[in-house]
Amino acid sequence: MKNILSGALIITLYGCSTASIEPRSQVEESTAQSAIEYECEGSVDLPAHLADKFIKVDDSALLNESLGEPEKGKLCQGQVYQSKKETQIVLHRAWNSTNPYSKMGKWWAFEQPTGKVSQYREEYEICYQWSPLDKLVSCTLEEGTTLVVGNGQSAMCSEYLTYPTSETQQVYISDASTSLGNCTVLDGEFSWK
Repeated sequence: MKNILSGALIITLYGCSTASIEPRSQVEESTAQSAIEYECEGSVDLPAHLADKFIKVDDSALLNESLGEPEKGKLCQGQVYQSKKETQIVLHRAWNSTNPYSKMGKWWAFEQPTGKVSQYREEYEICYQWSPLDKLVSCTLEEGTTLVVGNGQSAMCSEYLTYPTSETQQVYISDASTSLGNCTVLDGEFSWK
């Protein structure tokens, strides 16, 4: 009887140990798939027409401020730059007119938005809850401004909509109200094709 109980205990313990190994390997496999799914795309190198207007600088605090986790938005990867003296660089930001404080937010682009709003949202990972994108502000960058240039991190807007990482470059400015000037504001209008 003692041998039968010992044998049953060994079989039970063996079954428990095998069951606990299987879920771990599934978790590890799922984590590996997530890492592959959210690899950064694109380059943090400046476009050729802007390369001579900036210098690379080290500012790990600013860089870390701009980076986001997968499905949370922000940047997937980035490089910190400082604008040189006597340069005229215009940046653009689509924003939310119902929140006037969003006019001088942290996220900007080198190129003025064109084309479909849905495409712009996907390229810049802008969830519909964050902004209706009904205003556009274009401003000139002040000399000596430190900013981050990078590519978008994925953003989960809802259970039905997740934007993947993007190779489109974004510009992160910690304090746009002091770093940008000479601004013009445009209103969004319906344009159907």
